[in-house]
Amino acid sequence: MDYPRWNKTGMRRWVPSWKLVLGSFAGFLGLIIGLSGIALAMVGVPSENAASKQQKNVYYWANGKQMVVAGGGDQNRQIVPLAQIPKSMQNAVIAAENESFYEDPGVDPIGIVRAVGRMAMGGDTQSGSTITQQYVKNTYLDQSQTITRKVKELFISIKVGATQKKQKILQGYLNTGYYGRGAYGIQAAAQAYYRKDSKDLNPSEAAFLSATLNGPNLYDPEGGIGSAATKEKNFARAKARWSWTLDREVATGRMSKAQRAKYTKFPMPERPKKSTELKGQKGYMVDIVNNYITANSNISDRRLKQGGLRIYTTFDKKKMAEMTAAVERVRKANIDPKARAVDKYVQFGGASVKPNDGAIVAMYGGEDATTHFTNNADYTGVQVGSTFKPFVLAAAMRDGVRDPRGPAVQGRDARTPVSPKSVYDGDNKIKLRNYDRTIWHDKEGREWRQRNDGNEDKGRISLREAMQYSVNTPYIQLGMDVGVDKVRQAALDSGLNEDSLARSTPTLSLGTSAPSAIRMANAYGTFASSGMKSEPYSVKRVEGGGRNLYTHQKQVKSAFEARVADNVTNVLETVVQDGTGTTARQLGRPAAGKTGTTDDNKSAWFTGYTPQLSTSIGMWRVNDKAKTQRFQKMYGVGGQDSIHGASFPAEIWTKYMTGALKGTYAKPFPTPDPIGEPVFGVGASPSPTPSPSDTPSQNPSQNPSQSPSQSPSPSGTCDNPFVCNDQGQTAGQNQGQTAGQDQGQDGGNDQGQDGGGDTGGNTGGDTGGDNGGLFGGPTGSREED
Repeated sequence: MDYPRWNKTGMRRWVPSWKLVLGSFAGFLGLIIGLSGIALAMVGVPSENAASKQQKNVYYWANGKQMVVAGGGDQNRQIVPLAQIPKSMQNAVIAAENESFYEDPGVDPIGIVRAVGRMAMGGDTQSGSTITQQYVKNTYLDQSQTITRKVKELFISIKVGATQKKQKILQGYLNTGYYGRGAYGIQAAAQAYYRKDSKDLNPSEAAFLSATLNGPNLYDPEGGIGSAATKEKNFARAKARWSWTLDREVATGRMSKAQRAKYTKFPMPERPKKSTELKGQKGYMVDIVNNYITANSNISDRRLKQGGLRIYTTFDKKKMAEMTAAVERVRKANIDPKARAVDKYVQFGGASVKPNDGAIVAMYGGEDATTHFTNNADYTGVQVGSTFKPFVLAAAMRDGVRDPRGPAVQGRDARTPVSPKSVYDGDNKIKLRNYDRTIWHDKEGREWRQRNDGNEDKGRISLREAMQYSVNTPYIQLGMDVGVDKVRQAALDSGLNEDSLARSTPTLSLGTSAPSAIRMANAYGTFASSGMKSEPYSVKRVEGGGRNLYTHQKQVKSAFEARVADNVTNVLETVVQDGTGTTARQLGRPAAGKTGTTDDNKSAWFTGYTPQLSTSIGMWRVNDKAKTQRFQKMYGVGGQDSIHGASFPAEIWTKYMTGALKGTYAKPFPTPDPIGEPVFGVGASPSPTPSPSDTPSQNPSQNPSQSPSQSPSPSGTCDNPFVCNDQGQTAGQNQGQTAGQDQGQDGGNDQGQDGGGDTGGNTGGDTGGDNGGLFGGPTGSREED
């Protein structure tokens, strides 16, 4: 090495020779290459960023249209395989972003030098990156524009380019890029801009979407942020880039001139939708769906929260809109908390199910899932009142009443199936009897004198008429004659779940249970389908990662003989045609249903059906923001003296069903075959005989004639405001006791257990169960009387 040069003088001594310059450059270059090689050998591809894998779940309506994107983190991303990304989209980004993608090693050194130089000089940042580099940035690094990040990007990109297939890199790039409108990945972008799946994009739409990857704020025709991103400027910019991209596809051999000639009109995107996610009814639907998935598939809650699932639900968009509109019309016309304090805290809930299938097609969970957190369509702890009576009738027709001369447990040969023509004593405050016609007593030895609504005496009345006008005394006695255990089983066979049923005491027959609107609609659907029971469901199938993860298998089985179910329907048609449910006559087609109102006017229901659709609508008052929730009386709500199932619930039911069934055939119900025999309850025989039952059969030390004032009794659930009041239905639900319904928390209601005489024979209801909701899970509500 000759420096300083020994044979030169003056300034020439300090000027290096060309050999020294060339040698030094070669050495330096070799050093850089060596160090780069060492660095490349040592660098590892880091783990993928969690954010790059985080996806949303996409929920679809029954017709396959997207309903809502929710869950799975903050970014709206749905990863799809390359097979679901059209070739035209792949061609567009390669032609516009990285023509040599399939040939290059994954980096563009000249582009990087140019970008680094501009940043070092304080100029504007720019990409200069290949598709591989952008994929690396999105997947493994952050989005910072620094020299350090660029150097990391360079080495990792070389490594990724050498170790990963180009198809995987391209798939990752298209799934991680940000396209604007909150959309990460091509699938979310296709929905955000064109309301379609990525696989359905045409070459013109793909060319536009590829432009958004360069900066959606400047290419969205709806405008962006800043003076340079107005609608006019963005549209002009997007149109120019779109046209240029199509031309580049032709120039790079990825599109023919003939194909290019088809696309002369800019593919204007849809207007952006304001992100509502879980507002309104969508949050309730997502809640029902998520609960169903975790309870009925191998998909865990943890997997559900990871996102990336495509969930196809049973919800019908039109019917959902009809139910929401029906509730809101009635609410707006009648409920005014500013005018009447009693109108505060009024709640509505409802559900609609397809008979002989179980698909939940519509529901109403409350005013807004983001402000009212209890799903009113699912388990709430609200008792259903007289809408429970059809299960008593079904048990009586299927299992029959017991022979009063036989033992308590009797087989079918000793029982007599009843006809709707059977006659019972419909007078007020009659003594409740055991099946053997002895007087029934509670644990304290007290008699039970059942009240009718309005304290009216109805005399000898058929079971059809007692259902028609919701007279309580015949049905509580019928339940005793059949056996409360048989009534309970009939309710379960219809489709109610065990957790929601009250204890097996006499007032079970009058509706002290609290099944959800979904369960009630489905159970009535069993009658609508001539005794075929189906399990309610809200999910048809779930897909994830390009695979099918769950498909619903229809679960339908016979719960009752057709003649039993069809006779129940025939009786319930009477309720609609000329009973407490005449509001539903306005539907203008064959319909069957039952009204229900509970003790102290705390809830009101109408549940009914046509052959095609079964729907249950409930109404009650509760402050859902209170720490201790208590169901409140509805006297005076909506300016009415009291609320009955025949009023607002029946009105909502009729409005909804009218819209939901519009354009469908008015199908008649099957003509029922004759069933059972006309039996006569105690005191209803046309030629009564003396009975020894007028003396108490238990606890003779107690006063057998104790009056209802000494032992408050439940009333049933008759619903016509001119006929009855449904007073006292909850039947000794902790009168002055602790009495909470403890929905889904402490094993039930515990109503009637803690002191106070246990009036009503522990009939408080035990309506909570251990997991409350339709598909399981605590609900945490509580009522105290």
